[in-house]
Amino acid sequence: MVETAGIGKGYSMISELNKNEFYRCKSLINQHGQLEVKAVVEGINPGRIFVDNITSPNSGLVWLGNNDGFLFIGNEENESFNSQINHFIDTVIIPDAKKVGLNWFEAIGNHAKWNKVIEKIFEHRKLGSWNQKVYMLPDEGYKAKNEPVIEQGYRVMEIDKALYENTKNEINNITFLHAQILEYWSSPDDFMSNGIGYCMVHNKEIISICFSGFVVENVHCINIETEEAHRGKKLAQKLAHMYVKDCLENDRVPYWDCMEGNKPSIAIAENIGLTNVFNYIGYEFSFD
Repeated sequence: MVETAGIGKGYSMISELNKNEFYRCKSLINQHGQLEVKAVVEGINPGRIFVDNITSPNSGLVWLGNNDGFLFIGNEENESFNSQINHFIDTVIIPDAKKVGLNWFEAIGNHAKWNKVIEKIFEHRKLGSWNQKVYMLPDEGYKAKNEPVIEQGYRVMEIDKALYENTKNEINNITFLHAQILEYWSSPDDFMSNGIGYCMVHNKEIISICFSGFVVENVHCINIETEEAHRGKKLAQKLAHMYVKDCLENDRVPYWDCMEGNKPSIAIAENIGLTNVFNYIGYEFSFD
């Protein structure tokens, strides 16, 4: 639990919620916004939440557990929260962020009305921005015919307990898999009970991975990563097809969130048949 002194009279303090208090933020969430925020508030994925009022929050900041952003939720016109947030970032967030090697603050509004407010609050900082695109699969939208054939020497493996624990000693770089999963999940068991995933293996090395990064009910946010030396061989595309087929067979909904500038990622999304359902803006500034 962290809190910072209130500024002036009549202000409540920005305080950190305990995980068992996250449910108090449910009413602040934009149901048509980012899946990642819902996953943290629901307690499925790790993260921290800071709010203006612990008992009945009106505005808040969600720090995603994978350090992939700070999302502003709730009322964007809350002056007591907005006027304190810079001080709170400087005194609480930055020291904690630096401990985990994070040097940037990525600010994202859970709804579009936050954008102008974020621009105003941080106008004294060197604020950059980028566009983010979210894709989902329409009914009957999956393009099975686009599934690529991959060259010999590569094989697909499902991420299960046996693979994760490397019980057969089949994988030389199993720490790559562990690091990927634990970036998003509190434990491997949490991942196994909530998420799904596949990886591509070549010469006993995992060289590409596609798995559920965030999950809310039956909606699964896809995370995909390929080692640089093996890019351009449609390996990630193959894994994405395996993943989406698994979703369709088991009543799961794939959700794809990527930067507008990430052309390879967008190409994979469109190859599968995913369509762009909404976009949002991210803002960033350096701690240095």
